[in-house]
Amino acid sequence: MADHLMRATVPGARGFAAVTTTLVEEARKRHNCSPVAAAALGRTLTGAILLAANLKTAEALTIRIAGSGPLGEIVADAYSNGSARGYVRNPYVDLPLKNGKLDVGGAVGAGFIHITRFTQLKHPFTGSSELVSGEIAEDITHYLTVSEQTPSSVALGVLIAPDTTVAAAGGFFIQALPGITDDILTLLENNISQIPPVSQLVSEGYNAKSILETVFKGIPITLYEETPVVFDCQCDRERVSNMLQNLGQKELEAMIEEEGQAEVTCHFCNEKYHFDKAELAALYAKAK
Repeated sequence: MADHLMRATVPGARGFAAVTTTLVEEARKRHNCSPVAAAALGRTLTGAILLAANLKTAEALTIRIAGSGPLGEIVADAYSNGSARGYVRNPYVDLPLKNGKLDVGGAVGAGFIHITRFTQLKHPFTGSSELVSGEIAEDITHYLTVSEQTPSSVALGVLIAPDTTVAAAGGFFIQALPGITDDILTLLENNISQIPPVSQLVSEGYNAKSILETVFKGIPITLYEETPVVFDCQCDRERVSNMLQNLGQKELEAMIEEEGQAEVTCHFCNEKYHFDKAELAALYAKAK
């Protein structure tokens, strides 16, 4: 099943669901993540994809999890076109299982979640809230409630196979709207309370449409067109060249004299860009 996202509306609420298995596996491979790191990064990427689906064209958002646990910082960028990228500061962390499951909460620890929205306004807006569990979905739900005063429910899941690859990943994001009736709200809450883990649903073959139909069971639903979802980083050699050039002649001269080369690694996708002595000299000549 190709990764994808779908939006739906019902009287008094809207929802988004996504299947992100390939995207999360791409992130796991690029960063060589341990199982618990892959789960934490995958949940954050999926959460970012779901929240970004509510943005307008050419808008984006960043989720940054700043926890005290051994994973360190987790960052995910997502765009309104369905693309996302991200990294975890310490991808090799490994912890014992907790109650037979990956201990994502223990790996994340206490701290804060920060969500920045890059909209058409002049300056981006960043909101923050304390982490309540480190399990990512609960933390995003709490953030939406306390920081943006938006009653919401977020479910995220990543299933890691015995060979440590990503077997299934996905999530949903449900948002109550002004005017929702008590009957619809009660039915929605009951549906959500009975849904199996979203990673289980994806592993059983559920797509975004069937996840939304399960969440909104018994409620008249309007479904919208699928959007492809993909891991994509905006870094390229030209951007890295410009970054090096902007360091200035003093820094470039030190690179040329001390190493005779430079290698720059993108945090988000782990792509490496190598520059030899001649290339650094050419950048030196252009720099101020």
